[in-house]
Amino acid sequence: MTHLPLPLTLTRLDLLALVLLAVAWFGVARVIEHPPARLPSVSVLMTTYRRDWMRQLVARDSRIFDGNILTSLREGTSFFASACMIAIGGGLALIGNTDPLAGIARDLDAGEIPEMLWRLKILLVLLFVANAFLKFVWAHRLFGYCAIMMAAVPNDPDLPETEPRAMAAAQVNIQAARNFNIGLRAVYFALGAIGWLAGAWGLMLGTVVVTSITLRREFASGSRRAIVADLGRRD
Repeated sequence: MTHLPLPLTLTRLDLLALVLLAVAWFGVARVIEHPPARLPSVSVLMTTYRRDWMRQLVARDSRIFDGNILTSLREGTSFFASACMIAIGGGLALIGNTDPLAGIARDLDAGEIPEMLWRLKILLVLLFVANAFLKFVWAHRLFGYCAIMMAAVPNDPDLPETEPRAMAAAQVNIQAARNFNIGLRAVYFALGAIGWLAGAWGLMLGTVVVTSITLRREFASGSRRAIVADLGRRD
């Protein structure tokens, strides 16, 4: 394989795999968040339920149920944020000592790979994990804002500020969920980027697998069919 005149001895196949990863990352985000009108994603469909949740909130005398739901959402974001912090720490430790990876490569007869290239491959994974961490932390904070806004929604539906305040809480909830979903996608793509440790073909395979799984869950899953069927009955 011919190497490009780069200090990290990246091959053209490596660069092609990185381009494929970048296109998949931005393309998947675009398709999920701005899908065709005739084929909405699960993420888009769930915004309807989040707004309906806030409408139902107004009519409930006791909001303990709503508070429990929001607590579970915050616990989920907190769990993933903590897991990302552990992963970042492990990745940074591995960057400081790439000998274990080099040993595995020798055992697999993969040849000698420069230490800086190992670090670049690990750094790619860490970039996705760091992005996921930031998104989870922000989603956690937005769910906190949403909790405060929900508490400020009056129980009296006849008050002029009730519905606008409930819809504002719904919008913050939607933004929190959007950041949480981006964080999850970043975790998926971090797993796909690990394939680069096995070479450019490994990165390409990881990218294709992760992209396929993500799109299937958003556009061809059983949960989506159930949601569409429910919304169809309402229409």
